[in-house]
Amino acid sequence: MRVLVVDDEQPALDELAFLLGAEPRVSAVVTSSSATDALRILRESAVDAVFLDIQMPGLTGLELAQVLSRFRTPPPVVFVTAHEQHAVEAFDLHAVDYVLKPVRADRLTEAVRRVVSTVEGKAESSTAKDDAQVAVERGGVTRFLNRCDITHVEAQGDYARLHTATESHLVRSPLTTLEEEWATAGFVRIHRSLLVSLDHVTEVRMDGGRCTVVVGPAKDGPGVELVVSRRHTRELRELLLASRTAGP
Repeated sequence: MRVLVVDDEQPALDELAFLLGAEPRVSAVVTSSSATDALRILRESAVDAVFLDIQMPGLTGLELAQVLSRFRTPPPVVFVTAHEQHAVEAFDLHAVDYVLKPVRADRLTEAVRRVVSTVEGKAESSTAKDDAQVAVERGGVTRFLNRCDITHVEAQGDYARLHTATESHLVRSPLTTLEEEWATAGFVRIHRSLLVSLDHVTEVRMDGGRCTVVVGPAKDGPGVELVVSRRHTRELRELLLASRTAGP
């Protein structure tokens, strides 16, 4: 694994990097002395896990973990801290482990084991996600679409229309239900009546403060341009950046 260690205290940073470097399941250790710098590193290259101090000046470890949780594929987070009182908050953020300083080598080995188990579980979940199928009906015939082929979803009352590059299908599910169920598959709301698959977004266009995205291109034609509401513009751009540059 390639791991990122974040701690504003240089001795603690060096010690943790040394201990992780001795772990046979860790192939590379990248270090950062601030949460802001850690985000820069994550935008430039992928890591398999983040070992994170909590109390740091500026953006705290908990705040950084909240940002990471919004990544399409969040890296597993292990908090390494001298403070016990943040454990509940840490696990609310789905931290893989919570290691107290001073760090013991055997305790860190256990944390690495948990990270490896989490990474392997995500790989299996990702495969299952890619294989997910959606039942659609047309003319009394039930067909099964690969969810990964769906570019966007449009609300139509209590129904939703699923769009692929070549066709569309109406299903008996409200948009809010699909938004919740398909969030882990990379579908995000860009408008009160639209979900879009981040994997299918090929362009983001800004014109006079108006944001649109292009999904596609469709087969034998241009992509489809979709309007993004102002309230969703910033979050969408952050998610797109994260999905392209971070995660295992």
